[in-house]
Amino acid sequence: MMFRFAVLLAAVSPLLGGGPTLASGNDDSFIVVQSTTSTQNSGLFDHILPEFYDATGIEVRVVAVGTGQAIRNARNGDGDVLFVHSKPAEEAFVADGYGTQRFDVMYNDFVIVGPPQDPAGIAGTTNVTDALANIARSESAFVSRGDDSGTHKAELRLWEAAGIDAPAASGSWYRETGSGMGATLNTGTAMGAYVMTDRATWIAFGNKGAYQIAVEGDTRMFNQYGIIPVSQAVHPHVKAELGQTFVDWVISPAGQAAIAGYKVDGQQLFFPNAQPTRGGS
Repeated sequence: MMFRFAVLLAAVSPLLGGGPTLASGNDDSFIVVQSTTSTQNSGLFDHILPEFYDATGIEVRVVAVGTGQAIRNARNGDGDVLFVHSKPAEEAFVADGYGTQRFDVMYNDFVIVGPPQDPAGIAGTTNVTDALANIARSESAFVSRGDDSGTHKAELRLWEAAGIDAPAASGSWYRETGSGMGATLNTGTAMGAYVMTDRATWIAFGNKGAYQIAVEGDTRMFNQYGIIPVSQAVHPHVKAELGQTFVDWVISPAGQAAIAGYKVDGQQLFFPNAQPTRGGS
């Protein structure tokens, strides 16, 4: 049987009805994973899901949205597994009873990319809050996802740490796309604006032009991903056993090796750091 899986770049789960028709098959042999546009835009799922299917025969259908929307979808029971990157929100999801246990999976980091003209004079900066302060001070164009994604949440925390209310400047030098990472990068490069992105999406992004990484290396730009089975106690229809099989594989040596093995242009995009015996608490 050939491997099949589907990715929906949608704001809602296909389980809500009215969505695209997914790959056909035995309804007992697939799961829905609520995840992020960064894991999809980077190509990670295209790399690891065939290996999971070969090992288990379970088809994975991914809904790729911002982390905030993915969490809301999972809270509504529109998925069997949550795979996102905003640890405080993930821990709240478990604490509120919607997930059974959170596990660390992998990490990379955020970077700020910018045009070669570098109007804010931040190229080569390793202090992210100083860089953001310079962007605001010079009123250089900055494009934000503005979509409650994990990247957006991290960006807002960094603006706050810099003592700047960037959203208050919305519509002037600060612009919000309400879109995924790839679309936001396309908008930013077209405008000559700075953009904060996860490094994996940037490496895989095919429309860089003369853009380069301007800011990197600050420990505050660390980007952790976590995975959580959705609770069958809250949502009885959830495929708990199949979902747990996926979680167990992702944090297993085989899954971690698959993640580590994903490279673009010789660069590793994600770094596995699961600790199955201790979870991701």
